[in-house]
Amino acid sequence: MNIEQILASKVKEAVKKHYEVEPENIEFQPTRKDFEGDITLVVFPMLKQVRTNPAQLAENIGKYLEEEVEEVAAYNVIQGFLNIVISNKYYINFFNEVRDREDFGILLPQSDASGIMVEYSSPNTNKPLHLGHIRNNLLGYSVSEILKAAGNQVYKVQVINDRGIHICKSMVAWQKFGNGETPESTGLKGDKLVGNYYVKFDQEYKKEIAQLKEEGKTEDEAKAQAPIFVEAQEMLRKWEANDPEVVKLWSTMNQWVYDGFDKTYDALGVDFDKNYYESETYLLGKDNVQKGLEDGVFFKKEDGSVWIDLSDEGLDEKIVLRSDGTAVYMTQDIGTAIQRFADFDINQMVYTVGNEQEYHFKVLFLILKKLGYDWADALYHLSYGMVDLPSGKMKSREGTVVDADDLIREMADTARSISEELGKLDGYTDAEKEELYRIIGLGALKYYILKVDPRKRILFNPEESVDFQGNTGPFIQYTYARIQSILRKADFDTSADLSKGFSFHEKEKELIKQVQLFPETVGLAAENHSPALIANYTYELVKSFNSFYQNVQILGIDDEEEKVFRVQLSKLVANVIKSAFGLLGIEVPERM
Repeated sequence: MNIEQILASKVKEAVKKHYEVEPENIEFQPTRKDFEGDITLVVFPMLKQVRTNPAQLAENIGKYLEEEVEEVAAYNVIQGFLNIVISNKYYINFFNEVRDREDFGILLPQSDASGIMVEYSSPNTNKPLHLGHIRNNLLGYSVSEILKAAGNQVYKVQVINDRGIHICKSMVAWQKFGNGETPESTGLKGDKLVGNYYVKFDQEYKKEIAQLKEEGKTEDEAKAQAPIFVEAQEMLRKWEANDPEVVKLWSTMNQWVYDGFDKTYDALGVDFDKNYYESETYLLGKDNVQKGLEDGVFFKKEDGSVWIDLSDEGLDEKIVLRSDGTAVYMTQDIGTAIQRFADFDINQMVYTVGNEQEYHFKVLFLILKKLGYDWADALYHLSYGMVDLPSGKMKSREGTVVDADDLIREMADTARSISEELGKLDGYTDAEKEELYRIIGLGALKYYILKVDPRKRILFNPEESVDFQGNTGPFIQYTYARIQSILRKADFDTSADLSKGFSFHEKEKELIKQVQLFPETVGLAAENHSPALIANYTYELVKSFNSFYQNVQILGIDDEEEKVFRVQLSKLVANVIKSAFGLLGIEVPERM
């Protein structure tokens, strides 16, 4: 048990002894720096059950803890708050237990651990990944790693949207204007090449709409009758009819895109356990809709379309099957969810999808529950805000998106220019420098995005993210590298345990207390699906270390035990930084 669990148990005993009731809520918080103490018990919530004044309640509990809990050295009461002083012995025992643990705070999945599936990325095969996909991927990957670190068995998946009219638009444009070019002949990544033709389609489509409007057509008529759009619709019809030539072109161009995606995922440092493809899943839900219709979950309208009425749940009617019997996105998502629970031993599912789809997932989860799937209660929509740039909103069709590959490259270039200005890379080979720029640039990008609560919208500023001061990835990476430098210089035996009579410097104790919070933070981050909790914890840990570093000497002291301890403490902090950044998918450099 950690110290809060020990204290909580004893606080209940104390209240029961004095007042013959067991308090329901035990609330602790760190003691304010202007008071003596390590942990503060907030007694006010207990006054609903205990009829006394807060100061007397705190005094009675404090006296009991001092007598009954060996870890409690002293206490004081300030305006109804019980400030508890924890003994040095407790911190010495804790430190001796964890000082060499590189995996402190990280749990390994147990054989009976709950299975959780996390879906993220899920791109369309008509364009390369962009800045919005980067936030999606970083969130999904990091949440997967955090859930894993909390002791769960985690499976990472994506649905690749590889069918539909948007895919056919790129195909038609390539047929008309491509002159047979390929990724090999152009030197372009396949997803970039296909994305260029998606933009080309939109350009030609707008020209044809304008021409038709000049000929007297309305806006709607022009959009529907534009020859290039009619061609795309006909291509989609042929694909659905399994036309050999169309399917062959579709397979070829999609493979170009898959190959391109793989390179971006590799550069970004994310991976998947399984890919699902919309071309294989879009019909999965139809049988379930039919069964739901027979069971009265759905109803059929006069035109033959199938719907569900969710007005009793505060929503509205939602179509699940068109009148011609074709599936809608909801149909597909119903079937895919059911298939995933059949494919994997899971009891939870996390969908990493932007907040514009919140209504869709409310409906999906309700439908699955009404269809009788108990696991529907364990479905979670990890809803996140969009990413904006100083220049405004991105638009794929107009080719104004921030390409993921370009951004990753730009981040490394920014890291290069800043590092060269600082002039700290003497003795590095060119290859070592390029690797360091990659680590710093990518770390800056990931940290800037992940430190923000997922639900909030982000204004992304690349230059601001690659700052070696403040709440940034490079600042934390630099602190880690600084500790590695200390460890390299410590050319003496650092294996001894702390003696029982050791006395801490104030900054040392603050740092140990900050380290202690890591396992709890991992648990909270898993519970809330929030990498931001890990990111901001790491920043606080690094600030605490730098305060320690500036206020005490580490290597240049005569006291051998003190020197050994400070090196050990520095190493433990580095281990926690590395573990925490690993949960964010961020690498840490040994030198900077």
